[in-house]
Amino acid sequence: MTGPPRVGPSNSWSLMASELSVLFRRLRTWAMLLALAAIPLLIAAAVKLSSHPVAPGRGPPFLDRITQNGLFVGVTALIVSVPLFLPLTIGVVAGDTIAGEANLGTLRYLLVAPAGRVRLLLIKYTAAAVFCLAATLTVAAAGALAGVVLFPVGPVTLLSGDTIGVGESVLRSLLIAAYIAVSLLGLSAIGLAISTFTDVPVGAMAATIVLSVVSQVADNLPQLEWLHPWLFSHYWLGFADLLRQPISWASFGDNALLQAGYILAAGALAYGKFTSKDVLS
Repeated sequence: MTGPPRVGPSNSWSLMASELSVLFRRLRTWAMLLALAAIPLLIAAAVKLSSHPVAPGRGPPFLDRITQNGLFVGVTALIVSVPLFLPLTIGVVAGDTIAGEANLGTLRYLLVAPAGRVRLLLIKYTAAAVFCLAATLTVAAAGALAGVVLFPVGPVTLLSGDTIGVGESVLRSLLIAAYIAVSLLGLSAIGLAISTFTDVPVGAMAATIVLSVVSQVADNLPQLEWLHPWLFSHYWLGFADLLRQPISWASFGDNALLQAGYILAAGALAYGKFTSKDVLS
């Protein structure tokens, strides 16, 4: 007797490429990326067209520095995007991973093919993680472009008081984008886990987005201070150390460790549910 067909590395890469192709060919994906790109453009246009300079301490961090240096547009846009806009798009993508396939009736065909449930979960999560990076880089790139076009660009003064050149400033912006992408990996895993519990993708998306809001609200309640270090959103805006000289990697490491814990916990939950889920009947 012959056993079930095995999936080799080449087939896994083909499945991964197919998943990414499907994700980034969707009109919805491009609409979300364009909406994210519009955030720094809106910030830059508002500052440029304003007849009054922004007073220090007013508005989002670094907003008052944009007129002196356009490189701050991207950083400001990332800060504005983290609480709502980025989690919103991540929730849509992660919540649709399994529930979307089940809703369309394509999940059973993916499992009939020599993919395997665990491998399918890994592929779906990897695609969601790639979108996390694409989303943050979109905001950073659009911000850099708007800043260069509308404002002067020059050396940047860091929070530590040191000054760095334009090239290193761009690298710092990319580091911040990477930090935020890592920050959203835990939320992506939570969305994937929720997606295995339902065949209604909108429900999984909404639940993921609501959880991101609840986590941030709880993180701002002093009565729950004991819980703060365990919330997946606790380090979302903790990238200030990347704007100092020298860079301190402590917050980056703490954030990565926290997100890894959520990935493992949510991954185990998704595995337990999905491997026992009847999708072939």
